[in-house]
This record gives sequence, C-alpha cells and structure tokens, in this order.
Amino acid sequence: MILILNLFRYEDRDNSHFMLKRILFISLFFTLVFNCTVTEQPKFVGLENIKVVNSTVQSITLSADALFINPNDVGGTLKTDDLKVYVNDIEVATVVSDEFNVPSKENFKIPLIVAVATDSIIDKKSLGGLLGSLISQRLKVQYKGDIKYKVLGYSSTYTIDETQEIKLKL
Repeated sequence: MILILNLFRYEDRDNSHFMLKRILFISLFFTLVFNCTVTEQPKFVGLENIKVVNSTVQSITLSADALFINPNDVGGTLKTDDLKVYVNDIEVATVVSDEFNVPSKENFKIPLIVAVATDSIIDKKSLGGLLGSLISQRLKVQYKGDIKYKVLGYSSTYTIDETQEIKLKL
C-alpha cells in the first residue's frame, strides 16, 4: 500500500501525463493478476476413438484421442513422452510426439498415433493369445503412462490407464 501511495507523490504538479501512465500501468497490472486463472490444470476427460487405422503383415497403426477441458484463460503445452502402448498385455510401443499447444477456455483433444511392428507382438509366451486375437479379430489395446502439462512455471501430470478391445481389420 505504501508503494502505491509513493507512486502518486509528486513535487511537480505539471507532470500529470506521467501520473496518468502510472495509474494505467497499475490498473492493468491488477486486472491481469486478479482476472486470469492459471493454477487450474486442464481436466482430463478420457481416451476415445481407440482404433486400428491401418494393418498390414508388417505393422499395425493404432490411434486414440485424449480429451481435455481447459478452464484457464491461458493455454500451455502437453507432452506425451511417457505414454506406453500395450497390445494383449505386451508393451509394444511408446507414444513419442511433439509438444501440443493447449488452447485457452476450450475443450480439445490430442491425437495419439503409434505404429506397432507385428513381430513385437509375437513372442513364445503370447503366441496363443495372438493367434486367438487373429481368429476372433480383436485386440486388447491399453494406453498407460503420463501426459505432462506446463504453463508459466506451473506443471502437472495426468496418469493415463485406458484399456479397450478393438476390432482388427484384416
């Protein structure tokens, strides 16, 4: 309070233009500080649209959408480096992507796309499970790990653990 009062103390009364600038600066500063919400993290709604985009003898391309709601007046970034993909309980890939820009005051989704080599699904322990999946044309796909959110020095982590059975198109 004393600092604010000192800003308005003048010996020279002809300097009203300078005083007006100070008043505008202080008003703008307090408006920005008290009207912007930054400390709330965007809400993770869930994963949807988990599906096989493409399947060949060499690889299977999987995609999913991570849904979020951002109540903040400012955006931020999301990073997905710690998100692993499991097919029939076998870790087959890690989602690696660029940072996603988070829009302010919006619902948004980020695509999670990964190509899985079919030979990474096959091992001696899971051969029966894979053959069963091929016969039934269904795969159990799990996205598990963390998505990190950052904005203006504030950060938080979302723990993701979503499993869904998807139909395999051969």
